[in-house]
Amino acid sequence: MNAKVNTEYTIYFAGALFDHKELIGNAILASYINKLSKEKYRCILPQDLEQSTNRAVDIRNQDLNCVLSCDLAIFNFDGTELDSGTVVEFLYAKTLDIPALIIRSDFRGSGDQNREGDQWNLMASFYPRTRKLEFNAMEWYQREIKASSEDQNIFDTADRLYKKFASSVISELDIVIKDPPLLSTDKEQAFSLYQWASVFPGNGLPEIVPNIEDIIISKKNKGLIN
Repeated sequence: MNAKVNTEYTIYFAGALFDHKELIGNAILASYINKLSKEKYRCILPQDLEQSTNRAVDIRNQDLNCVLSCDLAIFNFDGTELDSGTVVEFLYAKTLDIPALIIRSDFRGSGDQNREGDQWNLMASFYPRTRKLEFNAMEWYQREIKASSEDQNIFDTADRLYKKFASSVISELDIVIKDPPLLSTDKEQAFSLYQWASVFPGNGLPEIVPNIEDIIISKKNKGLIN
């Protein structure tokens, strides 16, 4: 089934969120994606869901539940070592055949692949329905700084930079939603997988997952599940 023209997609926006740069950077990019896509893509930030007073298991369950429920996912793969929580969420999403976009703006080389390979551990590469957007953030930033006129401030520069960034993200999302699904509702394949994904983490996750059948029907209507 093909997605309708005005279909809206929810996106789980995964990445490190442990300092002010990460928190603000995540929020700004998500806002630009929402705006420039005219709400076709609506990012959901874990940092906006979590409360520091929650128990660790409650935070984990809340995030996994959001991954399972969302239509798509974005994963920030910056750093010389990938954020371990982001990797867990990535593999959870891939288990559910959720279309994903990996973003890496870090210009540092890393990982255990050759020079032509991905700049992260090979165990997080080669998955279907997964696009990559890699660029040198320092290069993009300096280019925009040089292009700024004397009467422009850093906020004008950031606006141009994030518009460029978000536009590139949207282009990749437009491609990945067209990748053929691996999952099907035939013989309850999708239902069985989602049911298992809601159960195997244990420790309270099954109790908070919404109606799985509704999630699957919604994704099927958007062309994300056969």
